[in-house]
Amino acid sequence: MRKKRLVAKILSFALIIGTLIENSKVAKAADYWPNSVDVVADSAVVMEVETGTILYSKNMDTEHFPASITKIMTALIVLENCQLDETVVFSPEAVYGTELGSSSIARDVKEEMTVEQTLYGMMLESANECAHALGEHVAGDVPSFAKMMNKRAKELGCTHTHFNNTNGLPDDDHYTSAHDMALIARAAYKIPKFAEIVGTKNYTIPPTNKHPDPTPLNNHHCMLHYYKTNQYLYEYCLGGKTGYTVVAGATLVTYAKKNGMTLVCVVMRDDVKNQYLDTTNLFEYCFDNFITYNVSDFASIAEEDTKITGKLSENSELIKVDGKGLIVIPKTASILDVKSSVVPYSDSDNKSVVGQLQYTYADRPVGNANLVFTNAEVESYPFDNIPKEKGGSGKNYLQVDYPKIGLIILIIAAVFALVMYIRSKSSAILLFKHRLLSGKRRKPRKTNMTIIRDNGRRRKRRR
Repeated sequence: MRKKRLVAKILSFALIIGTLIENSKVAKAADYWPNSVDVVADSAVVMEVETGTILYSKNMDTEHFPASITKIMTALIVLENCQLDETVVFSPEAVYGTELGSSSIARDVKEEMTVEQTLYGMMLESANECAHALGEHVAGDVPSFAKMMNKRAKELGCTHTHFNNTNGLPDDDHYTSAHDMALIARAAYKIPKFAEIVGTKNYTIPPTNKHPDPTPLNNHHCMLHYYKTNQYLYEYCLGGKTGYTVVAGATLVTYAKKNGMTLVCVVMRDDVKNQYLDTTNLFEYCFDNFITYNVSDFASIAEEDTKITGKLSENSELIKVDGKGLIVIPKTASILDVKSSVVPYSDSDNKSVVGQLQYTYADRPVGNANLVFTNAEVESYPFDNIPKEKGGSGKNYLQVDYPKIGLIILIIAAVFALVMYIRSKSSAILLFKHRLLSGKRRKPRKTNMTIIRDNGRRRKRRR
């Protein structure tokens, strides 16, 4: 009996321990975020470009001198405000106003190049006079351009950034953080021309009014292009921007894509010999430990979400999840561990967006997907006539169905035309009717008498 009780106690204890271990594993899996990698750089961050999810960070909000990665913001402002074929004229300030011996492609005063050519000079060869000339071209002078840079930085959510020039040369009032730089780099990469420029290995500026010979350019980013060495080439690299000054140390922004996931990595205050190694190690770690999922493959709109999306979301044909929405989570996690919420959201570039699904995992934002009204071609707000407390606009609005109105007008016009045609032919119709009736012979009236003939005489006989 004692043995049975002992065995029962042992089994019960084992069951309890097993349950606790299993529960701890579940809790650990739900909260786990890969972080077993480190870098030499004082600050670093890796961000997924589509969602903005931060996969890795180290002192990401610490302020540093950015050096020439500043030029990513300069390029962003230029591309948002200029046409590529506009003519840039190099002023004396642009040519002689930069630090002697700093990066340059030796432009002359009053030299003329297009915005596109000047951007290539700035981003591939890190030419400081090109950055200065572009600032003057856009805003008239560099201080005014710097104001545009700072305004745009705030719009992107930067909180540890202040720009004071276009090229990143040392200035006590010119600084940013790895996180802010990733936000800027992400926004810039969404512009196709920017992605094209930073991913170009070499480019040739044709002869100008001051240079009779072409000017060859080479991308200095050693993970993309053999410049001084090929030991840092990285097959998944899409391009980026280098930076270095004595006070800033090595700064580097790099884009890479693997298995459908695009990342941007920023390292600041790094060693020249370690900036590429740090970046490569971070990319490999993130590609190995994270995965993307398309939100439309698993998302649905719950009934309680109608407070945001309106009653129309109860009809699955009217509200759809945008197919471009993504989430990024550790490979060890499940989409069942991800928490979602529906929030009000609008997009100035897409009037059909009426809300957004936002996802978190381990208390971190990991992605989102827009909720789209499928009949967005109607110019009115889709939830007019619905009270605000039910998710609508609260505006009284009469929605006009133009196709139906057009059909009704067409039918009325056809009936009216038929009536007018009949009236115009009324005389002919009456004449036809009269002739038709007069041409008919009257039939003899039937009686019960039969007429017979006998020798020319007629006489009647009853039947």
